[in-house]
Amino acid sequence: MRTRGAVLMAAPEPGRESKLEIVDLELDGPRENELLVKMVASGLCHSDDHIVKGDLPSLKYPMCLGHEGGGVIQEVGPHTPGWQVGDHVVFSFLPACGRCRWCATGRQALCDRGRDTMRGARLDDQSSFRMSLVDGGATVGQMAGISTFAEYTTVSVASAVKVPADLPLDRLCLLGCGVGTGWGSAVYSADVRPGDVVIVMGIGGIGINAVQGAAHAGALRVIAVDPVAFKRESALRLGATDVCADIAEADELAKSLTNGQGADSAIVTVGVIRSEHVGQAFAAIRKGGTVVVTAVGSSEVGIPIPLAELTLWQKRLQGALFGSSNPTFDIPRQAEMYQAGQLKLDELVTRTYTLEQVNQGYQDMHAGLNIRGVIVYD
Repeated sequence: MRTRGAVLMAAPEPGRESKLEIVDLELDGPRENELLVKMVASGLCHSDDHIVKGDLPSLKYPMCLGHEGGGVIQEVGPHTPGWQVGDHVVFSFLPACGRCRWCATGRQALCDRGRDTMRGARLDDQSSFRMSLVDGGATVGQMAGISTFAEYTTVSVASAVKVPADLPLDRLCLLGCGVGTGWGSAVYSADVRPGDVVIVMGIGGIGINAVQGAAHAGALRVIAVDPVAFKRESALRLGATDVCADIAEADELAKSLTNGQGADSAIVTVGVIRSEHVGQAFAAIRKGGTVVVTAVGSSEVGIPIPLAELTLWQKRLQGALFGSSNPTFDIPRQAEMYQAGQLKLDELVTRTYTLEQVNQGYQDMHAGLNIRGVIVYD
């Protein structure tokens, strides 16, 4: 069938602005263990913009972007039990095969199949693609194997999670990346405990959910750090107890609250990470505290931290991929939390866009106007 999608046609060139192009695509139907899905909504996550800007490399061009979305199944591939036309699904940008060491030990975010998500091909066959350009016929990669910036998409069942049909997909779509990544960074990766003092650096679509997660875990003080006043105000509405414009101010506040010891954890969710961000977070935590590094966008090597302090103060540096989530468990649970009023999703969506407005959505993100922009399809 034919569909339309937002495609990055070529690798970004230094000094030259790249943009997504809306193009006509030929989409293959689903094969075994695949689903054809009509998209309902897609979040405008910063990771897609990182690829457009060249902060993160794609291994395939052209590439149809988008990795946070939800839709309705239109067709089920042959010999694919457990799925039906009409099922509502949210995509996990990291697949979960259910069989590798990581899935078997409850660490689905590290699933072996995740290593090939930026190749844009089928997870089990790196030479097989489901999208191509109508004009010229070149194969098109699917970001994370799902390409949520398309009206229709064909995906592996390893990337799909069923959700209740009576809940709005233009909200639940956020569970496929931003919510799970931020919430899990606090609840799982930082292991926030009741009474903790937590710093969250960067209040975008990830950081705002780290704020929610820290509050859910019982943190006594959640200090949200962002230079944009609108984002600080949003953080106060979603669980932050304190806000600061920069990390120096947050460091001072955390120490004033803890008899000079520092925060129990600091979660780094800035838009484009730099090594100094990690060093600043490391300086702001107490003995035995944890820095969680969730942000991406830099290939820098080396972190400015005192090695003696790492050892003698027993501080911990922890990376967080998808917030250490298990999407087949966490996405349905978070949907239930939303339904019960415990997890805020409506408040995350600042503006909605059409597919043709995808570049405007990212301009608004850079201007600090959005917590999360969402593409809504007809």
